[in-house]
Amino acid sequence: MTNSRHPNNTPPHHTSASLPEKKASEEKWHLLAEKIKIWGKALGFQHIGICDTNLLPHETTLQKWLDNNYHGEMDYMLKHGMKRARPYELLPGTIRIISARMDYLPEEAQFASNLATKDAAYISRYALGRDYHKVVRKKLKKLGEKIQHEVTELGYRPFVDSAPILERPLAEKAGLGWVGKHSLLIDKEAGSWFFIGELLVDIPLPVDKPQANQCGQCIACLKICPTQAIVAPYVVDGRRCISYLTIELQGSIPHEFRKAIGNRIYGCDDCQLICPWNRFAKTTEEPDYQARAFLQKQPLLTLFNWSEAVFLKNTEGSPIRRIGYQRWLRNIAIALGNAPSNEAIISALQTKLAGSDDAMVNEHIQWALSEQQQQIPINTDRLNQRLINAVKKGLPRDA
Repeated sequence: MTNSRHPNNTPPHHTSASLPEKKASEEKWHLLAEKIKIWGKALGFQHIGICDTNLLPHETTLQKWLDNNYHGEMDYMLKHGMKRARPYELLPGTIRIISARMDYLPEEAQFASNLATKDAAYISRYALGRDYHKVVRKKLKKLGEKIQHEVTELGYRPFVDSAPILERPLAEKAGLGWVGKHSLLIDKEAGSWFFIGELLVDIPLPVDKPQANQCGQCIACLKICPTQAIVAPYVVDGRRCISYLTIELQGSIPHEFRKAIGNRIYGCDDCQLICPWNRFAKTTEEPDYQARAFLQKQPLLTLFNWSEAVFLKNTEGSPIRRIGYQRWLRNIAIALGNAPSNEAIISALQTKLAGSDDAMVNEHIQWALSEQQQQIPINTDRLNQRLINAVKKGLPRDA
């Protein structure tokens, strides 16, 4: 199948048809698009949208982002360059993108209580359940098979954060939401707690209308970011982002960001939590995205004491496994350094340090030990003040 540099063009055999034939053909594709949306919802997607492949307006923005090195160690972003803005190069003949949304917010997300419990691990809510790549891709593949059965001949390919493609601009173009100032997709009726995936197809389906951007003057996400990673509206410096630091970064986490990371050991949700549109977010209907009990609000020490074998077992089918055991320990060490000073934490850090031969992990453990030991006088003062207050309240005569 030939590939056109003008991806909005439909194949010649459609353009040369007579008016009645063209009208019948358009009706056929319109009916198919409606069926696709019904099938998508039956498969577990909350929204299906369709767009063409033209992302030319995004090429300049992408190039500027790469030129500023905001991709950090994500060399794959640089490697594919402008191919990300040209989805028709991924599958020759592609003229439409079917974009799918799947909500992932689990029941009892416990955001505030988890962030406030400094000795418990905070894991980005998308990662508490099963790996979304597998779940969404499997459903997209089934959707492709349904379409293929309907039209007989179909060139299609599903993608879920697994190929050089600008997923959010495509989803925005397909009407799934608008790209917010934090660079994530927002839907006015569903917030931003959702995954997106794409099905590239070579049939001239009718396209959907984009939603209007409704961020307005709000800059809450820019203000709340602990590491000031959102350097301008719609521009994220990946090198400063906690999700990048705890997931993508291979080596040592820069000192300047360690305190800001707090108890976040895998990803960060802050810019979504502060977004007013997430008041309308719905919890997921997908059982695979419900939180695994041994990952949700677990004591940092419990996770830090996992052996590598336990880590691999407990993260089977989870996106967390991709960071590996050493970066898992690195991240938890940072969180332990930020936790309230505790003799048990100091002892666990010392024990792990004595048995570890990984220089990167050890450097973070040593930092955590230093932070813990510096906190001891502060904790003592706090306890002393608590005792004084208790005496004043309970034993006023003897205060």
